[in-house]
Amino acid sequence: MATWLYILIIVVLLYIAISIALFYLQDYMLFKPEKLPKDFEFYYENQDIKEYNLETRDGAVINGVLFKPKGESRGIVLYLKGNSKSIKGWGKFAVDFTRHNFNVLMIDYRGFGKSTGKRSQKAIKRDLQEVYNKIKERTTEDRIILYGRSLGSGFAAKLASLNHPKMLILDAPYYSLTKVTARYIPFMPLSLLVKYPLPTYKWLKYVQCPIHIIHGTNDKLIPYKTSVKLSKVNPKLTKLHTVIGGGHKNLNNFESYHKMIHDILNAQPQDIDLSTTSIHVKHSSKKNKTKA
Repeated sequence: MATWLYILIIVVLLYIAISIALFYLQDYMLFKPEKLPKDFEFYYENQDIKEYNLETRDGAVINGVLFKPKGESRGIVLYLKGNSKSIKGWGKFAVDFTRHNFNVLMIDYRGFGKSTGKRSQKAIKRDLQEVYNKIKERTTEDRIILYGRSLGSGFAAKLASLNHPKMLILDAPYYSLTKVTARYIPFMPLSLLVKYPLPTYKWLKYVQCPIHIIHGTNDKLIPYKTSVKLSKVNPKLTKLHTVIGGGHKNLNNFESYHKMIHDILNAQPQDIDLSTTSIHVKHSSKKNKTKA
């Protein structure tokens, strides 16, 4: 056998082996769950909470914690977290919304915390819709805010595209999870291998509520330019909020982030009389340039 043919066969076999490994091991690479015992008791200092369990139609249990504000509730934030740990640790971020008198519901995806069930993109989307439906039984959609953080941003966008929440807030979102993966292994056929493509950009096209995107300029995992690109998908409904110097995991450490949350939750939408602005004024071209 010619040397070049032998090398080619080895390369092809390695490529196939890596592809198979990627397909079967991607759940372990993407999700970093923290599992909690059934009798674990959630506790957050100075937070009024209530635990819930939702049994899905396929027998899984989705566990969640509701954080209650001290004042009269103005609505509820369904907070969809990132790909690591459990709501045991993520719960500390609920104060950023309860301080504005919003209830906050955080849930653990399948295999996280106390939640059970076989995980898949389809199953998680179905679980979240069931959770959303339960919320709708207790309040109207114009009081529901969807907040998606990192991994949760894609699921939040999908949920918003199928429903009519008050608004959608995306924190450090990705264009699609396939695009994120391609940054690290660009030579693989990811469109065939990735089980969680999560095409946020596709789902944003169908969102009909106000969309707020928050992203740090120093995000090394999901570049800031991703949100710039996403903000152009549904531009009439989208506002991009930039945290100068913010990374992927530390936006809560920036005063500007909390000001953004305050402004987003408390701003009253106002119509602008564009007839009194310069929107229709065109700059002179070089050919038609006249003296001022």
